[in-house]
Amino acid sequence: MKRFLVCIVATLFLLSGCSAVGDKNVGLSVVYGVAAVLSLLLLVACLVFVRKNRLWFIILFSSVLVVNVGYTLLSVSTSLEMALWANRLSYLGSVFLPFSMLMILLGVTNTPYRKRLPWVLFALSVVIFLIAASPGILTVYYKEVFFAVVDGASTLVKVYGPLHPLFLVYLLGYFASMIGVIVHGWIKKTLDTLSHAVILVIAVFVNLGMWFLEQLVPFDFEFLSISYIISELFLLGVHLVMKEHQRLRELVRQVESSKSTEPTAETPPSTQSFPPERMEVFLMGLDQLTPTEKEICNAYLARLTTKEIMARMNIKETTLKYHNRNLYGKLGVSSRKELLELHKQIQSVKSNLQQS
Repeated sequence: MKRFLVCIVATLFLLSGCSAVGDKNVGLSVVYGVAAVLSLLLLVACLVFVRKNRLWFIILFSSVLVVNVGYTLLSVSTSLEMALWANRLSYLGSVFLPFSMLMILLGVTNTPYRKRLPWVLFALSVVIFLIAASPGILTVYYKEVFFAVVDGASTLVKVYGPLHPLFLVYLLGYFASMIGVIVHGWIKKTLDTLSHAVILVIAVFVNLGMWFLEQLVPFDFEFLSISYIISELFLLGVHLVMKEHQRLRELVRQVESSKSTEPTAETPPSTQSFPPERMEVFLMGLDQLTPTEKEICNAYLARLTTKEIMARMNIKETTLKYHNRNLYGKLGVSSRKELLELHKQIQSVKSNLQQS
């Protein structure tokens, strides 16, 4: 699952970006429609797979869907009024998206916050949305706005008003807060690994960086529709990985608590007792093995000899030794014997827990 998400993110990252809502003339209504359908499917997946912080994930995935629906409607609009409503719809998603991203990051990093914080941020989001949705009614966000069709695509031609920079300030404030939460989580050791912190930083900067890039370099496509999908995939991937790590840590705690249990005849004691930290490294390392390393690990657990493994995999001894170094490093063991003993102890504890 983790490798699949990484492949999706890497592919979309090459196409990603971010810009102010409705600022580019786009002739790719079909692409926007596909992005909207993909956003809907991801929302369904979110409802199925996410349990912790579910409300904020639902808001995030719904916001991305609303943004893409707004872009689709804007590109096929036939009048100024219709284009304005589509633009408002896009801003609705764009305003609440960073709000939900920040709340998800607070949850993922286990960062404490005051109970009133979500309500304060919600009120701020509503104010920013009302200002951004005012064109056609007031002239504070856009002084003037006109409807135009360029290369078959509908768009809005705008003259910015005095309050237009507020949206940029709003986004920058959220981006700075997100980075602060990630750094705080890393310092306080509430993030499992440095790679999780890096992934979260990328999820934030992919939007901010591309937003500034599109202000300097004109593009023919509104990359925000893809950029937001990338962000939610990043967050979903980290959420699922950390959820699995939490499960493994709980197993380690169960292992530690079972140390006082007397061994039975069916589960003889291991020749070596390993501390919980070693078991946690081993269990997490299993998820990081490559297919080849997994095959070698399974062969060791099946008690195959070195010659049998080399014959089965059609590899030389030097190649096997190379994979052994990587395998042992990820599992936190120094030899095949230690690997077998550590695995045996974990399996013994699992068996006892299931029986109890």
